[in-house]
Amino acid sequence: MLIIPAIDLKNGKVVRLRQGDFLQEKVYSDDALGIARKWASQGASFIHIVDLDGAASGVPANLDLAGEIAREISIPVEVGGGIRTEKAIKDVLDQGIKRVVLGTRACQDPEFAERIIAKFKDKIIVSIDSRGGKIQTNGWTKTALQVEFRTAYPSSPASLAKTLKEFGAETIICTDISKDGMLTGPDVGAIERFLEETKIKIIVSGGIASLEDISKLKRLEPKGVEGVIIGKDLYEDKVDLSEAIKISE
Repeated sequence: MLIIPAIDLKNGKVVRLRQGDFLQEKVYSDDALGIARKWASQGASFIHIVDLDGAASGVPANLDLAGEIAREISIPVEVGGGIRTEKAIKDVLDQGIKRVVLGTRACQDPEFAERIIAKFKDKIIVSIDSRGGKIQTNGWTKTALQVEFRTAYPSSPASLAKTLKEFGAETIICTDISKDGMLTGPDVGAIERFLEETKIKIIVSGGIASLEDISKLKRLEPKGVEGVIIGKDLYEDKVDLSEAIKISE
């Protein structure tokens, strides 16, 4: 099971939001590259970067910085936030970034999602961000719209995950926004039910607060938990990255 440190960028700084709320922001560093190097030196094998400005505006805003990180560290990087066109996807990949995280457009436009997954394959991963069982888009400010496609395009996280699997997605990111930045622990029961219903591999994001949370999710690895994204718990020294990696192995 992968342990994936998150670096959330806003105005070029490393920040964390509380429950996805842009008004509840805490700045941890103005040296994102230094933070990336720190996580790499502690054993991370992958880094997850979120362009928060891009997520809010719909256009990548911290791509140069994300690209610099990808080129300067020795481990692969994935980037999401405001990437809503094929050109934007290509621009991200041209920076040497390993994988593009799609959210809003993939959750609202099935034809786009199907075409992009087929074309870019493992260079794309879709993130389903939800709050209270409803998919959130546009920087977590809106609930995903239903779009006519065969039947109505799925608006629940599980039904959307099954549709993405039908399109060829093997793994998705699942973020529980209500848990994000709260350090209250993930809803392990809900994650297990989601895995049983969808039969798709997932990377869990949101709410990790302790090494015990990592251990609980590790036990779900046979059912499909492929990785865990950790953020605030690292920045608040609630979890030691090297210890979390040991537990995950």
